Amino acid sequence: MTGAARPAAPAALYECVITHARTTPLRHSFRHRTYLWCVDLDRLPVLPRPVRPLARFDARDHFGGGTDSIRAGLDAHLAAHGIDLDGGRVTMLAHARVFGFVFNPLTVYWCHDRSGALVCVVAEVHNTYGQRHCYLLRTDATGGAETDKAFYVSPFFAVEGHYRMRLPPPDDRLRLAVHLENEEGRAFTAVVRGRRRPATVPALLSAAARSPWSTAAVWAGIRRHGIHLLLRGLPVHPRPRTAPQEGTPS
Repeated sequence: MTGAARPAAPAALYECVITHARTTPLRHSFRHRTYLWCVDLDRLPVLPRPVRPLARFDARDHFGGGTDSIRAGLDAHLAAHGIDLDGGRVTMLAHARVFGFVFNPLTVYWCHDRSGALVCVVAEVHNTYGQRHCYLLRTDATGGAETDKAFYVSPFFAVEGHYRMRLPPPDDRLRLAVHLENEEGRAFTAVVRGRRRPATVPALLSAAARSPWSTAAVWAGIRRHGIHLLLRGLPVHPRPRTAPQEGTPS
């Protein structure tokens, strides 16, 4: 990788409240607490051995899963769109593996060039069927962007409509929002709010104590609320026979 040397961006933890709100064809909402990592892709944190089961970042969990590092997977994805960061910094917001398990409904990558300017944002979406898809976004000054929906996420929504996203780079506060709009209007909103903490071992242990096995809890919560919606009679849209390949352009 080319590029001038730059100071390491310290890893951070965001203790978050995530809210999901569905408005059509019936109303349903829920909130859950978790924590997310914010890391420099070129300087992933190295934890003391006793706490490593609480956080591991693995290339197989992102993009095509066949590269030596997450950064290599991202660079290959960007190259397919004609983008070369020339060694610029990439900040990733994601869950880490906890006791060997991870589920990331949304991983966000803020991609900068060598000068530090933000070039693009990549939103990598996973569904509970083991599939993933990446949206390449050109955000405005407020972190806003729009893109057509191109990936099956929830069985209660067809692959149609478009997203309005607000994904400003995180600072002391994390403020993300994703809105799904279709012919019936705004159908779904997901909001992430969090406060930054240095990624120290005590902070990690504290977050893990409040949200044990956090990634499994997220996966189980989505499944639990899906069952609830089924019992309320919400119709299911069958999953398409073909889906975007992992890490392919949107």
